[in-house]
Amino acid sequence: MLSRLPPDVQQRLDELLEHLPAGVVVHDKDGRILSANRLASRLLDRSVAALIGTESDPSHWSFVQDDGSPMPESDYPVNQVLRTGKPLSHYVVGLRREGRGIIRWMICNAYPERDPHGTLERVVVCFTDCTALKRAQRKAQKSEERLELVLRGSTDASWDWNLRTGEVYYSERWWDVLGYAPGAMPTEPETAMRLIHPDDEPRVRAFVRQLLAEPRDSYSIEFRMRHQDGHYLPVLSRGYVSRDPDGRPLRMSGTNTDLTERKENEQRIYELAYFDPLTGLSNRRYLMEQLGASLARARRLDEYAALLFIDLDNFKLLNDTLGHDVGDELLKQVAARLRTTLRASDHLSRLGGDEFVVVLEDLGLCPDEAAAETKGVATKILHALGQPFELGPHTASTSPSIGITLFDGAPTDIDTLLKQADLAMYRAKAEGRNTACFFEASMQFAADRQAALESSLRTGLAEQEFVLYCQPQFGRDGLLNGAEALLRWDRGALGMVPPGEFIGLAEASGLIAPLGRHVLEQSCRLLARWRHNPALKGLKLAVNVSVHQMRDPTFPDTVAEVLAHTGAPPHCLTLEITESVFAENLPELIERMYRLRRLGVQFALDDFGTGYSSLAYLRRFPLTALKIDRSFVHDAHTDRSAAAIVEAIVTLARKLDLDIVAEGVELDAQRRFLNTCGCDALQGYLLGQPMPAAQFERRYGHPAGVA
Repeated sequence: MLSRLPPDVQQRLDELLEHLPAGVVVHDKDGRILSANRLASRLLDRSVAALIGTESDPSHWSFVQDDGSPMPESDYPVNQVLRTGKPLSHYVVGLRREGRGIIRWMICNAYPERDPHGTLERVVVCFTDCTALKRAQRKAQKSEERLELVLRGSTDASWDWNLRTGEVYYSERWWDVLGYAPGAMPTEPETAMRLIHPDDEPRVRAFVRQLLAEPRDSYSIEFRMRHQDGHYLPVLSRGYVSRDPDGRPLRMSGTNTDLTERKENEQRIYELAYFDPLTGLSNRRYLMEQLGASLARARRLDEYAALLFIDLDNFKLLNDTLGHDVGDELLKQVAARLRTTLRASDHLSRLGGDEFVVVLEDLGLCPDEAAAETKGVATKILHALGQPFELGPHTASTSPSIGITLFDGAPTDIDTLLKQADLAMYRAKAEGRNTACFFEASMQFAADRQAALESSLRTGLAEQEFVLYCQPQFGRDGLLNGAEALLRWDRGALGMVPPGEFIGLAEASGLIAPLGRHVLEQSCRLLARWRHNPALKGLKLAVNVSVHQMRDPTFPDTVAEVLAHTGAPPHCLTLEITESVFAENLPELIERMYRLRRLGVQFALDDFGTGYSSLAYLRRFPLTALKIDRSFVHDAHTDRSAAAIVEAIVTLARKLDLDIVAEGVELDAQRRFLNTCGCDALQGYLLGQPMPAAQFERRYGHPAGVA
């Protein structure tokens, strides 16, 4: 039989064990039970007398594993520690009583006790009832938190302070948490106090005095304790106070939990919630809180502050061209440059993508001075971000567009400030980018009008307010050989809305797809009617197609469906595309165009020479015609350079067997020059203005319908 602890130590240990919120069973090196507290007796459903001196008795009760399957006796907690010599933590076991099934679930922690020579002497097993937690863990998050608390508490460092004698007992785990060997420091009440962080010590002493003076038994308090290597651990101390019948404190017992991992997890959660992992800057959520505080401060002090909305110019193009890794590196370098540009008191956040926000405070009481100081900060940002960036093997340049709004104690809200700065930023982009603009009330008026127009756009589309116009195209012989379909928005009493205004709005609002289908359907209905008119039969009708439509994988199917539904001849339909569609997804685009060409649909490249011009497009894509942009046509009859460009385009088209259409013909001299060059078709106000489709049919729908 193993020697027992000294009687007084054993007595203190037994008293502590009886009050611990866990069942404790001590085994010898052969697995026999040496001692057990009352809670262990209740949890294991056997009397203490029946437990002492026995080994596990499978005929009376047995353990099951976390999933409910029988647990081999070799995997019982005590047997695992005896076999491996290593502590066992957070082990969930179920207790099965013969004839009764599983009667409870328990969290089990077991650890070996060794003599000074390292020989295993005892195995201490702690059980904590978690039946309720086990049953509820899938129903509520709170159950998981309580289970985690039990798991932590069952392996904590215990201690006991006899208030009558002043003696203190510290468990080996208590010393281990702090990095000391057992007995390396005096076992007196002041030992723990001397290890508490100097900033926490007065608070802890006051807490203990108040605890002992009040009729309160349990307690919980957090503080920091010095580790043997010098750093401080966050500690949660929990326990109870034993009192005599008169309420006088007799002893104080408890456990200490090392909160380092929990605090680190809390910090990581905080950083994930409030900071951008790529740049390390605060994120949108943090910005909202900071803006709220800045607004309150501006109101309280009646002074000015500023919000700067920063957007990188052409970032998407760089990101798509050089790759997202390079784009991420650029964003990190932008964040670093912004940090060096701003004061320590300025607040910098990444709103998302390539958007950054700066909040400037303490700008004084004068609006002119506040604006001047803010403009100075914006100028520094423009200069800092205007320098080239070294991105691995690449050197890239970008520039910011900055929108600024000032605010003071006047009533406003966070969303309004962000909208104002955003509007000012878009004004900066419209003015050429790489500049800063202050918010003005006129911007809000324009934005409100834009929003109202978008709402009307949806209504107008539903109520058939968009009508089809046609502009005729004539061959060199002066005969009508086609037309271009143009969309007009007729708002009745409110007048006509220019295409330049509503087309961009339709693209931005996502309405370009239904609008484009509307134009396609109306155009194909025209072609279907024309095939029964001898004067219009065989005419080609050109329909403009947006980038968004060409990027849609279902677009070829849509065209085929409309052609079949209307009965329009496919070879008379010409889809006009601009060079901007070639900026990305070339293989997919080529495949869609060839699917449409197999239907018989023609393709014309509009505004040739003004976009992402590449002669490779003419070779790779199934084009049937080129349209010479009006900017070249305008001066071709007087400017030698413009004339040379037109002649070169015509020659190139002839070599590639492509038709040539010149648009913007407004003068007879332009017509004569283009006819001399060999253009196949001419289009412009000289020859015919855009007109409603019905008027076009009346004018040209007979044999005399020529220019």
